[in-house]
Amino acid sequence: MRTDLAAGLMVKPESLQITGSFKARGAFNAVLSLVEREPDVAGVVTHSSGNHGQALACAARAAGLAATIVVPEGVTPAKIAGIRSFGGVVVTEGVTYDNREEIAEDIARSQGLRLIHPFDDWDVVHGAGTIGLEILEDVPAPGALVVPVGGGGQISGVALALSALSPETAVIGVEPDVADDAARSLHAGTMQALTSDPATLAEGVKSKSIGDRNFEVIVSNGLVRDIVTVSEAELEDALRVAWTRLKLAIEPTAALTLAAYLNGRVPPGTAEHPTVIILSGGNFDPGTVAALLSA
Repeated sequence: MRTDLAAGLMVKPESLQITGSFKARGAFNAVLSLVEREPDVAGVVTHSSGNHGQALACAARAAGLAATIVVPEGVTPAKIAGIRSFGGVVVTEGVTYDNREEIAEDIARSQGLRLIHPFDDWDVVHGAGTIGLEILEDVPAPGALVVPVGGGGQISGVALALSALSPETAVIGVEPDVADDAARSLHAGTMQALTSDPATLAEGVKSKSIGDRNFEVIVSNGLVRDIVTVSEAELEDALRVAWTRLKLAIEPTAALTLAAYLNGRVPPGTAEHPTVIILSGGNFDPGTVAALLSA
């Protein structure tokens, strides 16, 4: 395991966003764009493992819209509490990772709401791309930019921004090895999907497959250099390092990129061309994190 956390490494802590994750970027861009197109829209709905739901509820409240968030049963309670704190209506009964999108689509049709997909939406993708723009303001020539991958919205946005402004930078994604659908899609050149709900601590990347728009950016247009995987043990170790050495209160999903760095799956970086890792969020269950830190 690498221990050189200062040499050639920089971090982008999206855990410090208003809703605790990078998802605020895409949600606000999507909601503001929607209101501009449809001033009389009644409200919005989405499906989420928590972070996109919080972000959409926050953005909807700012725009004066109602927001309904479909969340699988068993999601971290802190994330559900966060959605409600921003005024979102939470639907969890009977919701699983398999049926959440279908339930959200049914609600959109029956209640006349607009569905804001958590990752397969160009407005969401473009909002996430602002992470890349901000990184380039501070680091003009990163050697690599490392991004967690679930549905692919974040890495798609970042890859689009980097392809335009810093095409020499390698955009690299990270997944749990038990949820490697994006890695397999990239390497096979065809859409790959998980067959069951993956048993991973990184609940933010449990999407069964990347979206069609995300596939277009990542695979069809070849804007992502590679997608690597890490084990659950490596993920747990990285979370401990983030909390105890970096002093950053991140959630397990956010530790994917740090795990890849610590275990040599991504380039180490240099002072001139550092490796930049995105720590995607900080919405976690205190009990789960406490147990990991004391293990």
